[in-house]
Amino acid sequence: MMTPQSSNVQVMSYSPVYPILIGKEHNPALRVNIVSKQRHSDSLRNITLDFSGSDDVSAIKTAKLFYSGGGESFTATNLVGSTDKISALTTIKLSKPVVPSQGNNYFWLTVSVRNDANTLHDVTVNASQIKLGNETLAVTALNETAHNRIGHALRQAKDDGVNTYRIPGLETTNKGTLLAIYDVRHDSSVDLQGDIDVGMSRSTDGGQTWQPMKIIMDMGEWGGLPQDQNGVGDPSILVDRLTNTIWVAALWAHGHPGKRSWYGSKQGMTPVETGQLILTKSEDDGLTWSAPINITKQVKDPQWRLLLDGPGKGISLNDGTLVFPVQYKDENKLAHSTLISSKDHGKTWTIGTSAKTDTTEAQVVQLSDGSLMLNMRDNRGQRHWQKNGTGARALATTSDLGQTWQIHPTSNKALPEPVCSASLISHQMHSQPSLLLFSNPASQYSRRNMTIKVSQDDGMSWPVEHFTLIDEGLGYGYSSLTSINEQIIGILYESSQSHMTFQRFKLSELMKHK
Repeated sequence: MMTPQSSNVQVMSYSPVYPILIGKEHNPALRVNIVSKQRHSDSLRNITLDFSGSDDVSAIKTAKLFYSGGGESFTATNLVGSTDKISALTTIKLSKPVVPSQGNNYFWLTVSVRNDANTLHDVTVNASQIKLGNETLAVTALNETAHNRIGHALRQAKDDGVNTYRIPGLETTNKGTLLAIYDVRHDSSVDLQGDIDVGMSRSTDGGQTWQPMKIIMDMGEWGGLPQDQNGVGDPSILVDRLTNTIWVAALWAHGHPGKRSWYGSKQGMTPVETGQLILTKSEDDGLTWSAPINITKQVKDPQWRLLLDGPGKGISLNDGTLVFPVQYKDENKLAHSTLISSKDHGKTWTIGTSAKTDTTEAQVVQLSDGSLMLNMRDNRGQRHWQKNGTGARALATTSDLGQTWQIHPTSNKALPEPVCSASLISHQMHSQPSLLLFSNPASQYSRRNMTIKVSQDDGMSWPVEHFTLIDEGLGYGYSSLTSINEQIIGILYESSQSHMTFQRFKLSELMKHK
């Protein structure tokens, strides 16, 4: 017979919103806390789990229970029970008895999923009861059960011997191929300068499976300097919709060892003096890539200390013009956001004027009236590590490819941020108005709560009912969205669970349409 709660013991569960990732051994899915008013004499014998709300229980390979003691954070160090026999109701018997101490006793349930698990499915789990000694106790849920989407741990620390993967970009080609790009930071997690290349992952089935990583930008030992003084990173990707050519822009840093490029780059135009804005292109759907194409002399003012792309993605306009968001540091060391554009399919490029000072890492979309919106990281907001943030995305529009700008009515108001990169795309649908989709850590205080938001009025409003939290944990927080097709949206982001996490969502889910 089950006892609702013991006079001396309470059992509570918390269901976190985390991605459940293919390729990851331990995906935290549920936290259980046994709160004891005194040291208990009996040990925990088993826990019964309810997976019945999951789309496909057979996709779950294993369930494991870890004991974290009095700390609520997950660590995969003290395994106390596991099973690979998963059903709608699953009981894990403890192989390592745990006698609850007085106070909090935290347990974490983790799951692993099959490599062929459907990434449009989710995993849900509750704890229905535990057996403590000879007493069976009910579990009180502290929140609603999370429906955690299955995704891919596309890149994790130490994959292919690499220290860190950062700075995601994601695009869908005209053939429907998904191309994911990112920094391959070989030796450490720090920004340029360092031994950094641009890597790419490719999927031809809408993100269900992915091919092995390929390096598409690597400056080697150019100029007689080692690779850690020829890093290339912060990539951005776009597809020329008229020619099918795929372009990737990135910053190449040459020299200034031991200094971050943001500070080490100086005035001038040559690689020895200043960072270089370089491109590579693919004309075969991402299979092969060109040698680096340096466009620095076309678009950089010699007085500026640095010019680089806004990482993530660019766009191809309705008239065929190609546009990348960019950022530059002027002669007074002040940051600006703007864009570069090409009207001849990437042969030549021109640059706009400053949209707003002290902004970086912008993204650009074309609005329904043909104008462009630049969505910018605004450095006036408190930095995430200060934990008292006031930041929100800065927004400006242009009708002349960035020669003049108008501040948008919602600028620094509508989209809170902890001073971080973000993603903004326009999603086109036949015979219906386009939508704007935005993703970032939805917090002014720290890079947690990765959320996708939808606007139906060109960004004038972002209704709360169209907010979808996909990862409540703390991560680096950069993200990149893409329209996989009319009904499915993909996102590549720096999650709390892997360096490069890929997930996909039905548009109807993001719009909360049942």
